[in-house]
Amino acid sequence: MPQSDDTPLSLRTERIKRAGEKQRATTQPGFPATRLRRTRMQDWSRRLVRETHLGVDNLVWPLFVIEGDGARQTIESMPGVERLSIDLAIEAAKEAFELGLPAIALFPYTEIGLRDEVASEACNPANLICRAVRAIKAEVPDIGIICDVALDPYTSHGHDGIIVEGEIDNDRSLEVLVRQALVQAEAGCDILAPSDMMDGRIGAMRAALEEAGYTNTKLLSYAVKYASGFYAPFRDAVGSGAMLKGDKQSYQMDPANSEEAIREVALDIAEGADMVMIKPGLPYLDVLYRVKQTFGVPTFAYQTSGEYAMLSTGAANGCIARDAAIMETLMCYRRAGADAIFTYFAREVAERLKAEA
Repeated sequence: MPQSDDTPLSLRTERIKRAGEKQRATTQPGFPATRLRRTRMQDWSRRLVRETHLGVDNLVWPLFVIEGDGARQTIESMPGVERLSIDLAIEAAKEAFELGLPAIALFPYTEIGLRDEVASEACNPANLICRAVRAIKAEVPDIGIICDVALDPYTSHGHDGIIVEGEIDNDRSLEVLVRQALVQAEAGCDILAPSDMMDGRIGAMRAALEEAGYTNTKLLSYAVKYASGFYAPFRDAVGSGAMLKGDKQSYQMDPANSEEAIREVALDIAEGADMVMIKPGLPYLDVLYRVKQTFGVPTFAYQTSGEYAMLSTGAANGCIARDAAIMETLMCYRRAGADAIFTYFAREVAERLKAEA
């Protein structure tokens, strides 16, 4: 009788896969029998063999919300992006839904007078974001709404956590973040997206949501968020840039690390994350690929404000072909494994895809 193989199934599967790849590599005919340009010659043949596809279902449109009625505010560092009052955000949500975008992501611009050291306004059930969620859900009930769970739009020091004796206090911050998550869930938010990078916040939020009866509220964890130089325009948009004291390196990830990213994702999945986010996106496509290949969970990426600003400014100065560069970068996200991409180009790209359909 043949002896049983004690090799783990996953390892045996990997060996078979590698053997198949080696066989294909050795049997593939060379030039001139093989001409890889053949399938590139026409548009229809390129489409037939295309490995990666980009559709409206892969796009999330971030919106910045302000107080007022019929109010728009330009964001100087993000050409073409505006802060919108709730009534205009409703119109934007309607437009997004008609274009087939599955979800929008809301971010508040909090007035200075409402900011304090402990982010009290974040936990106010009647704050700007909660009112925006209720209003949009009343008018556009079938579009997904994603809310940022973070304290920097609400603190007077611009940090994502509570400062105690000169340091970000992780566990004290968790208490406030959980309360923030609950008021957003109560308002009708579909996906809570903790972007604060405090340890243990996914487990704490999942437990609190379950206890409060919000079992179907999804958690999109910013599991891999780097201390990046690509966030400055976003901080301008939410009004925290000028307030930020120091930097965020004690809680956001070191750009030099990728193994740590795998540990972060593993912990957040174990704590109850339904989806994970990689941010920034384009400079970290290697990390995005590793996360998707390792875990296979729904994996999102954020085309940050800095990436948006570079593409927009570069195109305006004639340095790059704007439309081609936008589509290329988004396709690169998809190729690396992103199931969904937060991008300020979402509406524009959705219109283009709809016109081409």
